[in-house]
Amino acid sequence: MATASYVGDWRPHRPRGPIGAHFKSPGPKYIDEPSCLWFTIHDARKYRNPAFSFGTRHATFTNDCSPGPGYLVPANITKRGTDGTPKYSLYGRHKETTAFKNPGPGTYSPEKSGRSAQYSAPSYSLSGRTKGHKTDISPGTPGPGTYRVIAPWVYKNKGPLYSMTGRNMLPSDATRKPGPGAHSPEKVVINKKQAPQHSFGIRHSEYTAPLIIS
Repeated sequence: MATASYVGDWRPHRPRGPIGAHFKSPGPKYIDEPSCLWFTIHDARKYRNPAFSFGTRHATFTNDCSPGPGYLVPANITKRGTDGTPKYSLYGRHKETTAFKNPGPGTYSPEKSGRSAQYSAPSYSLSGRTKGHKTDISPGTPGPGTYRVIAPWVYKNKGPLYSMTGRNMLPSDATRKPGPGAHSPEKVVINKKQAPQHSFGIRHSEYTAPLIIS
């Protein structure tokens, strides 16, 4: 029996740990790289031909609102819109609308704006300023002379008064009361029907504060 010759002190022995030769697995050429396009077994670094299937098509892909190849394109329509040729008709011409007539660029005159649109030094004048000044500055409220002076004994205590003249009338108070002839029942319209009345005067004062209810 022939004996095997070994080089040096090396002799066959069991490996201390597992090595790749002990496992049966495919090599690197059999590993498929995952694709970013969600295709099975496809290399993302290479082109892929379109794939067709015989399955059913979902409704979301069939409901298309775009016109088909049979729609008619007018002859005067170009890729930039209408061709711009003049069109004539026998109908009457409508009036030009004035609500949408906006001023064009040539309507403005910045050179005529004066100092309102340009920087200028402050200027002073000795004339009166009338623009923006109201001539009637009265507040619309009564002044001090409008109120009448009330007798002090109306809101204060009053001492007794004596006189040397004879008293020929019954004592009464100083208030004035309306008599039977002061009333006019025929002029009362609060409990009767009345036709509307119109006036051309100013109903409210311009100085009256508005009623604000928060």
